[in-house]
Amino acid sequence: MGDIVNVNVGENLMEMVKKIEEEFWVPAELLKQLADDMELMMRKGLEDEHSSSIKMLVSYVDSLPSGDEEGCFYALDLGGTNLRVMQVKLQGNRTIDLKAESYMVPPKMKVGTLHELFDYIAERVSHVFETEENHDFEDVPGKRRELGFTFSFPVHQTRINSGTLLNWTKDYNAQDAIGKDMVEELTKALEKRAIDVNVTALLNDTVGTLAGGRFYDNNVVAAVILGTGMNAAYVEQSENIVKPYGIPPKSGQMVINTEWGNFNSSLLPLTDYDRALDNDTPNRHKQILEKMLSGRYLGEIVRRILQRLAEDAALFGDIVPPRLCQHYVLGTEIVSVMHSDKSTDLNVVGKCLDEVLEITNVSLDKKQLIVKICDIVATRGARLAAAAILAILKRLGKDKTNKGETVVAIDGSLFAKYTEFKSCLQKTLTEELLDEEVSKMVVLRQFKDASGIGAAVVAASHSINT
Repeated sequence: MGDIVNVNVGENLMEMVKKIEEEFWVPAELLKQLADDMELMMRKGLEDEHSSSIKMLVSYVDSLPSGDEEGCFYALDLGGTNLRVMQVKLQGNRTIDLKAESYMVPPKMKVGTLHELFDYIAERVSHVFETEENHDFEDVPGKRRELGFTFSFPVHQTRINSGTLLNWTKDYNAQDAIGKDMVEELTKALEKRAIDVNVTALLNDTVGTLAGGRFYDNNVVAAVILGTGMNAAYVEQSENIVKPYGIPPKSGQMVINTEWGNFNSSLLPLTDYDRALDNDTPNRHKQILEKMLSGRYLGEIVRRILQRLAEDAALFGDIVPPRLCQHYVLGTEIVSVMHSDKSTDLNVVGKCLDEVLEITNVSLDKKQLIVKICDIVATRGARLAAAAILAILKRLGKDKTNKGETVVAIDGSLFAKYTEFKSCLQKTLTEELLDEEVSKMVVLRQFKDASGIGAAVVAASHSINT
């Protein structure tokens, strides 16, 4: 589109931005109240998942790795953006040899049929297994391959290697999937391609990350995913699980997949932008917390604010750039790049506006305002994420007194790649939400490839070859 004339930021524009900043600010006191409300919903979810927005799904993982596991196992990790196929050689003494292939899931596969999605997955697995013949991946003679399936969507499980899909999240909406067993569907797709592998474990990605984190560090008690979506898992005492789920484990513990992205409460500071975004999603009125802070939605919230400013306060002059009106055209990764621009003339912001939104010749003060919008949205998201982590610590009794180190394994592109989001989350948690002495003992630690490694380790513990 054509160039935009440089103009000074007008009074109406500044007033609107100030109002947006006020709407999006979440004070520490409200964050603490939200954490209390989340912990209450977690307790209710352990009693009856139908009476709580946080489902607290039983994972049937009742023991976590020691780090001494050995053997060759596979992991399949289906996330909001990528599909990963891994061969994990567990070598004992907390060491592994990892080979992995990663693929971006085509958008059409996310909204086609379930058969098409799993056929695509089986095709990728087949490709990886074929490379074993070329020694990139190695087969183990005399043993059937065994695979742990990390599945980043809510399922109802009755055992470790079975789970029916409750609902899609993020931007998945494959047809004819709700209520079907994901392990059965994967197994059928693999068998169709004559792939000889036994799916021995089905895990949510947070459960995988928790198991992978514990493989490396015995102090890991919970895992949080902050990526395309958001979720958490932690170790619960089985005596606290009131709802029926089968025979209580001998270990006295059970890993719970919280599905806390679905948290909703009258305390959540929803804005008109959040409500409009929710109304335009296929899963309306669900995953409300996730829609306020996860990687799938942060960029879209920024886009909607910029569009409103363009329409009502002439942010880009007399016209509203057509590209700016396209839903999800502004990804969170672009927001992150603009937010982190430290150049004096904000060249990176200008380049992003040109390449992504086809907006050129934006004045420095307008670019500074755009960075401010990125900061406002990311700050709210990071502070809400900190409150959610506080809720987990409260559930574990680690929010007041802490004699030893408490490690939360954390993964996901939002936390790993969005520096300002990560630093705001950590600062909010340690400086505003936790006491000084407790904050010294709470560590958010990234473990590379944790969810895949965790799936392989859990597959190892349920091996039919042992």
